[in-house]
Formats: sequence, C-alpha cells, structure tokens
Amino acid sequence: MDPQSLVVLLVMGALAGAINSAVGSGSLLTLPVLLALGLDPGTAVRTNTMGMVFSTVGSFFGYRREISAEWRDVRPLAAIVVVTATIGSCLLLISPPGALQVVVPVLIVVALLLVVFQKRLATWIPRRGTGRGDADAGSSAAAYRSPGLMVSMGAASMYGGYFTAAQGILYLGLLGAFTGRSMKSVNAVKNLFSLLVNVMAALVYLVAHFAFGADVRWEGVIAIALGALLGGYFGSHLTKRLPEWVLRGTIVVIALLALVRQILG
Repeated sequence: MDPQSLVVLLVMGALAGAINSAVGSGSLLTLPVLLALGLDPGTAVRTNTMGMVFSTVGSFFGYRREISAEWRDVRPLAAIVVVTATIGSCLLLISPPGALQVVVPVLIVVALLLVVFQKRLATWIPRRGTGRGDADAGSSAAAYRSPGLMVSMGAASMYGGYFTAAQGILYLGLLGAFTGRSMKSVNAVKNLFSLLVNVMAALVYLVAHFAFGADVRWEGVIAIALGALLGGYFGSHLTKRLPEWVLRGTIVVIALLALVRQILG
C-alpha cells in the first residue's frame, strides 16, 4: 500500500474507533476503504478485523467494572459466542473467492440496513421478548442462560465471526429481548461479546496466515489499529456530542460508495 492509502486507513480507523464507542458499526468505514484499494473481499475482511480488534479492546476496558459484575452470569453465553465466532471465521477462510465476491456485498447491505434501522430494531425486538423493563439480577441471570438467547446469540456470533461488522446491533437487540433489560444496561455485555468475536476471528486469521498463507495486509492492520486506538481514546467524547444522524450518514455514504464499486468493478 502506498503512503496516501495508509493515511486514509489511519484516519478512517480513528473515525471507526470513535464511532464504535458511540453508535457501533465502525467497520463499515474501514472495510469499504480496503475494498476500494483493490483488496479481494477475504483479505479485506481479515485485515479489517485484525486492525479493529483494538477498538473493541478500548470499549471493554471502558466497561470493565460492569462486565466484572455480570461475568459469572454470562460465562455460558460467552463460551457459545467464542465457539460460534470461531466457526464463522473458519467459514470465511474456506469460502471460495468467487463466492465472497457475492457474499460480501450482500453482507454490507445487511449491515447498512442494521445501521439505518437500528432505532426501530432496538424498540421492536424488546417488545417481542419479556416486556418486563429492567429485570432484577436473579431473573436476568436465568435469562442469560435461556435456550432461545443461546441459539440466537450463537447465530449472531457466527455472522460476526464471518463478517465482524454490525454484530453489536444484533447483540443489543437480542440481549434486550431475552433479559427484559434496557439497551443501555446490556451495553457492557454487548461490548464483552464484541471483543470476544473480534479476538477469536483475529486469532483464527493469524493462525491461517502463518500456517496456510492466508493473505493479510499487515501495513493496513497497523494503520487501522493505530487509528482505532486513537479514535477510541480521544474521539469518543467528540462523537457523542455530534448529532447521531451525522455519524450514521457518514457510515452509510462510505459503505454505499464501496458497494457501488464492488458491483461495478
């Protein structure tokens, strides 16, 4: 990659890190840039995932007290997230390049729809769940272990391991629905699971790179990682002051441009 491309990735990584801390889906800023630079979809997803791990690390440390308080209750669900995210990451590795040319644009569309309709999803899904409002500690502990939540989170985590974009929106909706708690109160657990998905995917890609030669653009990983760290640390307060439509609009425009390029190019 040339220096100008790396600067663009650094800037987009910083924006993505900041947006992840505010509304999520920051990967829809960095992944389209990698695709626009001519990387094939598999390489782009692997490079993006390994760089964006550093964004979820920042979110995890920001909520470490809340996560510690709920860790005992969510351990079985965390194990399911780890296993299914690993399966999703392995599916990406064995997907034929021709299939990825079709699948990745479709997943970008799905992720874009999740971003655009996040508010409606957040209000609609809980009404399909318990409808109790914030649950007490005992009932939410049981809800974390309900078969319905485990199956749903397993499916969402497999998607996250395969594509690692916008799974946090799915997590918020599912956790709110099955625990009866508000989106805000389950955000810490969502951040934990997002970290687990990204770490497991990155580990799978790292092993595949050294053992089987799976392509990863390390200069891109470093640029995105540095940007994500800076954005998550310095930019979160700024993005929380910006109108939400500005953040969502930025994601939608950049992802749409990448989608058009993928379809036409």
